[in-house]
This record gives sequence, C-alpha cells and structure tokens, in this order.
Amino acid sequence: MRKEDLRIVFMGTPEFAVGTLKALVEGGYNVVAVVTQPDKPVGRHGSVLRSPEVKVYAQEHDIPVLQPVKMKDEEFLAELRSYKADLQVVVAFRMLPEVVWAMPKYGTFNVHAALLPQYRGAAPINWAIINGETRTGVTTFFLDHDIDTGRVIMQRSFEIPLEADVEYVYDGLMELGAQTAVETIERIIEGEGSVETLPQEEMIEVGTELHPAPKIFKDTCKIDWTQPVKRVYDFIRGLCPIPGSWGEVVLPDGTQMELKVYQSALTERPTNDIVAGTLIKEKKAVFVACSDCLLELKTVQPNGKKRMDAISFANGLH
Repeated sequence: MRKEDLRIVFMGTPEFAVGTLKALVEGGYNVVAVVTQPDKPVGRHGSVLRSPEVKVYAQEHDIPVLQPVKMKDEEFLAELRSYKADLQVVVAFRMLPEVVWAMPKYGTFNVHAALLPQYRGAAPINWAIINGETRTGVTTFFLDHDIDTGRVIMQRSFEIPLEADVEYVYDGLMELGAQTAVETIERIIEGEGSVETLPQEEMIEVGTELHPAPKIFKDTCKIDWTQPVKRVYDFIRGLCPIPGSWGEVVLPDGTQMELKVYQSALTERPTNDIVAGTLIKEKKAVFVACSDCLLELKTVQPNGKKRMDAISFANGLH
C-alpha cells in the first residue's frame, strides 16, 4: 500500500495536535478529514467564536472539518463514515466512543505525551515535571474502551533538564510526537494494517508505582510551602507558563498575600526555622521559606497586576 492510498481521518484540537497534522500533510499522507472541538466563545460577553488551532490549519489546507458536539450523534457518525477512513489518528482530543474508534478497518491510534503506562490522563506533561521526572516521552497506542490503556505500538523518550518548564517539554514532545506518529503509520502501511503491539499490563514491572495525570484545576495549582524546596521548585515549573502556580506568602509586615509564581530557582540556604511561606527580601533577591531551604523567586504576579520580576514586586511592597 502507498501512503497516498491510506485514507486518514485526524482528530485533535490544540496547537500540540497541529504538529502531527502538519507532519502528515507535509509528508504527503492522505488526510481526508479533520475532527475537532466546536468553536469556543471568547471575550467578555462570549460574543466572539475562536476556532481550534487544528481547524485553522485544516482550513488553510482545504481539508474538510467536522466539529461534533456529541460524538455519538447519528448525523456526525454518518458524515464520518462517508470519508471511508482506513485509519484514524488522535492527538490531544476527547475520549472517543467505540462506535468511532472501531470504525476504520486499521483502527484508531493515539499519540500520548508520556511513556505509558505512566501518566495516563489529561495533563501528562505537567505531572511529569511536577513529580520531578528527568525523562518522559511519547507513546502511540491503539484505542480501546478505557482511557490511555490500549496496546502500545511505539515509544520514544525525551530528556527533561532540571531547569525545563512545561513550555520547553511541550514544544519538544510536539515535535517528537509528530515524528513518532509518522513512523507508526509507516509501520501500519508496511504491515498492510497489521502491526506488532504490546499490552500495557506486560510493561508494568512488579512494585512499580503508576503516576496518574489528571486534569489541572485552580486548586491543583496551589503551592504548599511546607514541602521541601525541590518539590516546590518542580511544582512551579510544572505549571509554567499555563496555568501558573499560586501560593499564600507571609509579607515582612506579617500580612498574607496571594501570589502567582512563574519562575523560581533552587538554593541550598537553610530556612533556620523560618515559618514556611515567609517572604524574605534582600537587596538583590527575593526568597520564600520552604520546609528545608529557601526558594528564590524570579518571576511573579500579584493579584490584579501584570507579571513582573520578583525584585520589582518586592520593591513595591510598603
């Protein structure tokens, strides 16, 4: 089979998914349609509709776009069937019902931004950094009834530097995910739809703890200053730049203030029994006490103000 003969339906929504869609289109693969989320109301009154990044790219390349509200809607299913896809590729999209993922004769595979079975869920990049991982990666796997549990086709690893935040890992995995998706399709083509896979259950070593990657909410982003400094540092970079972590700090005058923290730096300076969460201002640096050491603040955002460097923030305190 030639790649031009393989009919592919692509499913995804955010910029992360565009990386793979672009690689398929520019690689000469036959993407016959794109499925993405409905346009999202934005603005103060929700009067403006914003198209998903995947839709924007698809329209620029004259690829038909489907935007179902419900994945089991009969009208949508009929339209999806009309494209007679041999294969569906999913990147950063919603959970699919069996009637959708079982539709193509070669099945549906997903590109997941983690080394499954670790970090199953909606926010694998964030949680890998929050947990201080030094390595993550991407996995392609065939969809089944449960979330992120299907048979693994391929995996590629990606190193996480100590200073890396979500943006760095996101960009790296977007490119790696695109490459891995193309390699996965090549394997499927070579095998005429048959490809070797591995059940995730066989990849779990005895005694291994599986880390989940649930969706991030505002309460998830609250900093616990009573944790060791390395844990707090990883937590902050694991939520930077979006959505950003926040914590309650004790100012020099004893009052408390809610502060968003985007960038910080590790130190080995012991807290010497300073209460966790206490802000310490020096001439050229600003710190917050954690359970063991001081954490240097680099970029912060007070309530109702713009993001700024920590020294400017501290100098503005009365």
